[in-house]
Amino acid sequence: MHLGLENKVAVVAASSKGLGKAVALGLAEEGARLTIFSRSHEDITAAAKEINEKFDTDVLPIAADVTQEDDINEVINLTVERYSAVHVLVNNSGGPPFGVFEDFSQDQWNDAIKLNLLSTINLTRLVLPYMKEQKWGRIVNITSIAVKQPIDGLILSNTSRAGVIGFAKTLSNEYAPYNILVNNVCPGRIMTNRIIHLAEERAKRAKTEVQDVIKSWESDIPVGRLGSPKELADLVVFLSSERASYITGTTIQVDGGALRGLF
Repeated sequence: MHLGLENKVAVVAASSKGLGKAVALGLAEEGARLTIFSRSHEDITAAAKEINEKFDTDVLPIAADVTQEDDINEVINLTVERYSAVHVLVNNSGGPPFGVFEDFSQDQWNDAIKLNLLSTINLTRLVLPYMKEQKWGRIVNITSIAVKQPIDGLILSNTSRAGVIGFAKTLSNEYAPYNILVNNVCPGRIMTNRIIHLAEERAKRAKTEVQDVIKSWESDIPVGRLGSPKELADLVVFLSSERASYITGTTIQVDGGALRGLF
């Protein structure tokens, strides 16, 4: 399927590894020009080199933290300076710590909101003027299945990521007249460093082995396995494309059928 992403300019947050990197690779394969960023200069440079070698596309790597407003201002300024446009924004960030309500201080709550919700709001604010002017834009937020089915032990993530859904739905209504489409993608259990870390935390608390935790998760997934980053990235790439021209305001899980609810 021809997705119409050739020479479109895409900004992908937290893209040196895991889901963000998989999305960047998928967009590059479709011919998009990229800005990718993460906190580690070494990691983001290595990711850019890999993407360029595989797909021979233009990639701008930047060391930046999604929680720092000066950093993300620089990301968008450098993107526009280089490409003169922003067509696609993929909001993505790491997850806050594992734990229950009484484990966390006010500062940790503030950090979680800043990481998962405010980073999305701030990056979106910066790209919207360009998308509005060109009357074409795609914003895809990578959140979590927790926004539909809260996960025990992830109260910070359950709370901060749910705010993204309300923000995105409202934004989708406000900006649809400008052909700016806003959607959310919710990974379930996807094999990333984050999921391995969560398995380690659960194993520690339950005094069991990490592999036992992963096997228990797999037994709850109808397809019987954890997903791959590429399987999540394929949906993000589609929603970023011209082919998704009548899809906005949606929240779609990629979870192998793990969600038990109807919506």
